[in-house]
Amino acid sequence: MFKYKVLAVLVVIIYFIQPFFFSNGGIGADSLSYFGIAADLPNPETNLFPLGYPVMLRIVFAIFGDWFWASRILSLLFIVTILSFSYFKKFYFRETVLLFTGKTCFFVFSGAISEAPFLFFFYFLFYFLHQLFSEEKKAYQNAIYASVMLIFMFWVRYSGIYIYASILVFFLLMFFELKTKVYFKPFMLFVFLSGFGIGSYLLFNYLHFGSFTGENLRGGPMGRSSIFIVRSILGVTNVVDPFIGIKPASNSFLSIGFQVLVFLLDVGLFVYMCKFFRKAKNDSNSYFHVLLWIMTFIYSIALLGSGWFQQIEEMNVRMLAAANFALFFSFLILYFKYSISDKWIWRFGCFFFLFLAAYNIKDASNFLQNKSKIEPQMLRFAGKKYLFNDEKNKITTTTYHIPVINKSFKYIHTGKQVGSIKENIIGSVNPKIKWLMEDTVKDKSKVLYTSEINFPTQ
Repeated sequence: MFKYKVLAVLVVIIYFIQPFFFSNGGIGADSLSYFGIAADLPNPETNLFPLGYPVMLRIVFAIFGDWFWASRILSLLFIVTILSFSYFKKFYFRETVLLFTGKTCFFVFSGAISEAPFLFFFYFLFYFLHQLFSEEKKAYQNAIYASVMLIFMFWVRYSGIYIYASILVFFLLMFFELKTKVYFKPFMLFVFLSGFGIGSYLLFNYLHFGSFTGENLRGGPMGRSSIFIVRSILGVTNVVDPFIGIKPASNSFLSIGFQVLVFLLDVGLFVYMCKFFRKAKNDSNSYFHVLLWIMTFIYSIALLGSGWFQQIEEMNVRMLAAANFALFFSFLILYFKYSISDKWIWRFGCFFFLFLAAYNIKDASNFLQNKSKIEPQMLRFAGKKYLFNDEKNKITTTTYHIPVINKSFKYIHTGKQVGSIKENIIGSVNPKIKWLMEDTVKDKSKVLYTSEINFPTQ
């Protein structure tokens, strides 16, 4: 157990410091939207994103007075709370620590994105549902707490409704089996309260903003080309892989070939996981694992389908974070229960923990230094209302050399582009300046263009 305690401490340290080595500090376009909504509170102007994460940011910002630091402190609190709770409550501590060595947690808790609180509440939903299925005592109390966690999940990400949908599917499929269990009525209470809470928030949105989830603000699908569909399907199949989530941006033959190889690896992993899942058929917590697998499947398929009707990202690690989180947690629990030794899972976890940490800072920068170059200049643009990146044509290409085969290749990192760096830092310094996807504002005097910011590069 000592080695897991050491790894838990390393997880906290590395997760906290690595964004400082990103050019943008883990801040992206969605981060700017969250910061903007938070800055507008208590009078939000849009419901494109739920209010949960912006409210949290606003509370922490009131203490530290900086939006970047507010996001970092929140992520730190999420990680420390989960690990501490797992340890003191003896709730699958080893499994929880290894959960943080996977690709999903590495990506989610490194950025200022709503997936961080989403997975935070998701973990505690696991706990209360696990207690509901395994204990006769406090069943109704666990049902109420579980419903609160699910409502909070929807409060930070609208995709929480897919988790609720998966619970409904589980309830319908297992209805006659659950009907004989002592926790049947508490589970029904959980389903009812969760649905009521989610429905109430949707009604609030409709009455206050005129739409349920900002659907009138979303653009059309990003693409329905065959290559886009293939990449998204490959992205969905990658949900079974706890560690490898590398997805090249290009659509070259080599890129697609690499993703097909990852797909074949994912198929093998899925078959391996199924062996453990079948062993849990007569397990006392079998319903808990069935629910987590159903959550993974329904969430993945629902998200893939929603991309056909609205503008969301291609299926990737971030989009499928909840599905991978649920499946990996179930697998880890079953692995420790039905394996003789933890030798291989420990080695894999440590190896990929170090690999992902190194991969994330493979082209390290200094975010605080970048921020210090831009922040003082913002005083000159106090009257600006909009922000637009007019330097998208300035492309920075990073060259990587592979010593073993003596080959080099070039890659364009989104987070390393000068205009993008400026845009993200400006939006974090003053989120009242709303970023624009297109330069459509007629009064150009109200727009702050990234080219107006002096940003000397090394």
